[in-house]
Amino acid sequence: MTFGRDSEQNSRSKQIVSVYCFAMRIIAGTKRGMKLLSPKTQVSRPITDRVKESLFSVLYKYDLPAGKMVADLFSGVGSLGLEALSRGAVSVTFVEKDQKVSAVLKKNIEKAGFVEESKVIRADVFKIGAPVDEQKYDLVFVDPPYACTEDVRPNSPLSSLLDVLNCRIATDGIVVVRANRSTKLLERYGALKIIDRRQWGTMAVTILQKISQ
Repeated sequence: MTFGRDSEQNSRSKQIVSVYCFAMRIIAGTKRGMKLLSPKTQVSRPITDRVKESLFSVLYKYDLPAGKMVADLFSGVGSLGLEALSRGAVSVTFVEKDQKVSAVLKKNIEKAGFVEESKVIRADVFKIGAPVDEQKYDLVFVDPPYACTEDVRPNSPLSSLLDVLNCRIATDGIVVVRANRSTKLLERYGALKIIDRRQWGTMAVTILQKISQ
């Protein structure tokens, strides 16, 4: 009889569904349509396909991300960084603090076949910023919990992070900050200057560029 075996397989399937859900996907590039694993937790902050497509349409105007070095800070399960790799980024450094979310991130990287192009660091972004080896980043995504973006004043955690990024991105490099639409960043953080701001629903994306001084 195979009833016991079928019951065991069904039980395993239910366990997998209870741990993961497929809320997001890669929407363009070499891995277009690939579904991303997402943990059932409030720690992860999904971004909709429509918003992601709109954001990358803006980035294309700055010749990003194809052929560029990218960092995905507060990366969650890697939606933005993996999208960048699918669209031709040379490499992405993912930084995520949560252990469970980081484990799912690694599974998504393996599923997409981007292990060689990826580096995963489990750490607090506000403490380490964007780790740099030899080459500076051309594009950095900053996507912290909304509560961490409410204070944008000098010496706030977000302001201090942006100050650190001044030294870790290339001249003309781009920093994308995702926050609540009510958050208004300062016009400048060191050499980083706001060049664009877009709103979608309850969220806003502020784009800063490193200006040569």
